[in-house]
Amino acid sequence: MKLVHKIILAAALTVLPVCAHAQKYSGGVIDKTVAIIGNEVILISDIEAEVQRMRAQGLATDKDVRCDILEAMMESKIFLMQARIDSLTVNQEMVENELTNRLDQYRTYLGGDTELEQYFGKPIYALRQEWRKALEEQSLTQQEQSQVASNISDLTPYDVRMWLDSTAVEDLPLVPVKYQLSQICVYPDREAANLAVKEKLLSLRERIMGGEKFATLARLYSEDPGSARKGGELGMASKSMFWPAFSDAAMALKPGVISQIVETPDGFHIIEVLEKRGDMFNARHILLKPVYTSDDRTKGFSRLDSLRTLIVDGKMTFELAARFFSEDPATRTNGGQMADPSTGSSYFEIDQLRPQDYAVIKDLKEGEISAPVESLDNEGRNGNVVYKIIRVDKIIPAHPATFENDYTQILEQVQYKRQIEAIDNFIDGKIRSTYIVVDPIYGKCKFKRDSWNSRLSE
Repeated sequence: MKLVHKIILAAALTVLPVCAHAQKYSGGVIDKTVAIIGNEVILISDIEAEVQRMRAQGLATDKDVRCDILEAMMESKIFLMQARIDSLTVNQEMVENELTNRLDQYRTYLGGDTELEQYFGKPIYALRQEWRKALEEQSLTQQEQSQVASNISDLTPYDVRMWLDSTAVEDLPLVPVKYQLSQICVYPDREAANLAVKEKLLSLRERIMGGEKFATLARLYSEDPGSARKGGELGMASKSMFWPAFSDAAMALKPGVISQIVETPDGFHIIEVLEKRGDMFNARHILLKPVYTSDDRTKGFSRLDSLRTLIVDGKMTFELAARFFSEDPATRTNGGQMADPSTGSSYFEIDQLRPQDYAVIKDLKEGEISAPVESLDNEGRNGNVVYKIIRVDKIIPAHPATFENDYTQILEQVQYKRQIEAIDNFIDGKIRSTYIVVDPIYGKCKFKRDSWNSRLSE
């Protein structure tokens, strides 16, 4: 490692002092190098570009934000410098995907290519080059950071036990109450509800074709609250920002033509395209979602009540009832046991449960089965209506983490602490051994690491 430090220092000594680097950039503002980290430099325009990007996303940019940006950039440069020494390679697929996503988001937020170029004061090709370079550096930085974090020694149960023994009880992580649950689900008559909503949309489409204004009907009937108040208008956006079925239908339309009914996970739409520019479009839409009646609810609850009675009376097990009668494909094959779709865990904390589900199980004991409840599944953005009964399989009360019951959670916490320490030690070591100069205009910054302040140039 000492040899690596010498190489970095030798390369850094070939860089001119901070105040010697200055040039004009757009708007006539003087650009200059404000920090040198080894053989990497940070320009004031780099910081201002990041501020501008934050504003484009609607983020706050208070008086301290430039100090925070500079410190984050300096830390990134330390990892970048080491990544180049370690000959790490850029993940080009990740870079191109992220570049496309970033451009699409800004084009959508700002209203199109022209607005994007006007806001940043650069043509798109220049922004692509600039952002691609930044994302390539980010790829190398993240890889190096992961490499540093992964260099910690493997933890053993003894390490975890020692950490627990040396940590005060009040400082131990608090494990919240957790539930293990099983469910039996039935859906309302979706076919009839879908048919009803399609008939209503066809009626609205006919009214528009007959001369009524699309915008007026969107304000009255659309169930997309964000666009309904604007007459259904979505604003200029990249096609990648929408469900594929919606984008495909919109891109195939000529301006002023009203689409046939389009189904997406959000519901059913009719669409009118107002303008198209390349792979972007501005459209109006009316969104309607299937509506279920009290009869649907009564039928679903009655069926679930019958199943619950059979289970409680011991005439059928919950697992068997779930396999034969539940209409939820994700849980019926394993006897109804629920699992978090994002983690695969069979245990749920309160904030991971839908409010409707928690309301009916919060007072139940282990082994008890809830009354039928109307809830939502995990499909689409907001979920579809579903009726269910829920059995509480196990409750783990809230408690300070213990070696016996929460080993995995404690192991992860200790491992995370070790990784943070490894990263901090790496950065602190590099600050001490690397040629670093920070422009005195940032002398009033309250950096999180005091060691940066010692590198302020006079």
